[in-house]
Amino acid sequence: MLDRRILSKAYFTHEKIVQHHANSFNEFLGRGLQKIIDEQQVIETDVEGVHIKLGQINVGEPVVKEADGAVDKLYPTDARLRNITYAAPMKLEMSIVNNEEEYGTKEADIGFLPVMLHSKACNLHGMSEEEMIKLGEDPHDPGGYFIINGTERVITTLEDLASNRIIVEFELRYGERIEVAKVFSQRRGYRALVVVERNKKDLLEVSFPSISGRINFTTMMRALGVETDEDIATAVSNNPEIMKFMLENLEEAEVETCEEALEKIGNRIAAGQLKEYQIKRANYIIDRYLLPHLGNEEEHRLLKAQFLGRMAETCFELALHRRNEVDKDHYANKRLKLAGDLMEDLFRVSFNRLTRDIKYQLERASMRNRELNISTVVRSDVLTERLNYSLATGNWVGGRTGVSQLLDRTDFIATLSHLRRVVSPLSRSQPHFEARDLHPTQWGRICPSETPEGPNCGLVKNFAQMVEISTGIDNRDAIKDLLFSSLDVQPLAPFLIEPKENPVSYAPELEAQEEEPIQGVELL
Repeated sequence: MLDRRILSKAYFTHEKIVQHHANSFNEFLGRGLQKIIDEQQVIETDVEGVHIKLGQINVGEPVVKEADGAVDKLYPTDARLRNITYAAPMKLEMSIVNNEEEYGTKEADIGFLPVMLHSKACNLHGMSEEEMIKLGEDPHDPGGYFIINGTERVITTLEDLASNRIIVEFELRYGERIEVAKVFSQRRGYRALVVVERNKKDLLEVSFPSISGRINFTTMMRALGVETDEDIATAVSNNPEIMKFMLENLEEAEVETCEEALEKIGNRIAAGQLKEYQIKRANYIIDRYLLPHLGNEEEHRLLKAQFLGRMAETCFELALHRRNEVDKDHYANKRLKLAGDLMEDLFRVSFNRLTRDIKYQLERASMRNRELNISTVVRSDVLTERLNYSLATGNWVGGRTGVSQLLDRTDFIATLSHLRRVVSPLSRSQPHFEARDLHPTQWGRICPSETPEGPNCGLVKNFAQMVEISTGIDNRDAIKDLLFSSLDVQPLAPFLIEPKENPVSYAPELEAQEEEPIQGVELL
């Protein structure tokens, strides 16, 4: 018979208490930082023929610069006593490219990154208990938090709906229940809500950011390059009952061609402007803001049309009672954003601010006919101050507040509880009865009893003792290869077919998935 005490002791150790935070931050150090740099690749400037090429980023060990210019190794106890930030310097390979000639390659100091205690970048990592005691550290302290200006700050885990997944439900509108399919499309930190719904006239409409109101579904499909009635209907479903619904939509179509559809959307976006500008603007918004997780280029439009067809199909299936509403409280439909994921979001925005400053400094140096030098155009304080501000105040990117909190040191149990806290983004002032209730899928993942009383009840939770957290991956091609090899079939090629071909001649189930890794984690 299994002795559960052995299993319990294996999990309830100071290594396991905050392992999820440490692993997440280590993933951020190992892959997240370089991924953000690779997204940027170059810093464009208004100086003719000049841009900056970015390379590898390296994070050192936490250090402190003394008043006399000396640089010493920094330990957490010193940071607490001296009211300074426990942070490590970041160096980024940068080179100026002038008329395709690359020169001035060097590692520039771009700022200091706050380091999580007991992560692989921490100076305490790998130390024995005796060594930690000599440095004034508690060997039983679990770590998993930051030291900002001498205060201990912990990044709380955020619980949110899974991105890039279709959620279908009923909504009460105009005194009637209408079917709505929505997806939170996420790419590189940008999150766009795309909605397909059946209005009270049984017509499908689409709404997404940067465009006011709703657009007719057939207009949107034709703007994406799916023009014929047959292709539009087949992109949604081959089911005869759903085809009847689609015939109603096609009969009420506002436009007949792709050009007319783009003109219609452009007139909505830029009313009163020149026709050429309206079409250009419509193309830009469709590529950039409609289902961005499928791509931002023109060749990705057929994938977006297929995904919209999938969303329309779920609306009709809900109306025909062939599927149920998606249970948003089911933990399979949730994702958790840990410290590393939130730091990635913060670093992306902070690094964009740094690149804008570098661009400005380079252009100013060029106007004054000064020599273009990496050392003089990079101001490291820009990135450092942005990171420290958010960690010190809890005001995060995206308008979130209270993301980082002062670590509760009332007693050891209170500290452990705070490090394993999970916070929902729902408003405390609203009832949200179902979201506050215990859900069967929380068993073994979320503690059923540790939640505060009052307005935060059920919205602030804690991990169960023996929870394990899995991390999403972004290698989509490897997953496809594995699936095809297990089925012993060859993938259809190419997936990205040329416009004007039959948009349903490939498998939409394979391409209408996440292009970016799911931000956060999925519980086992």
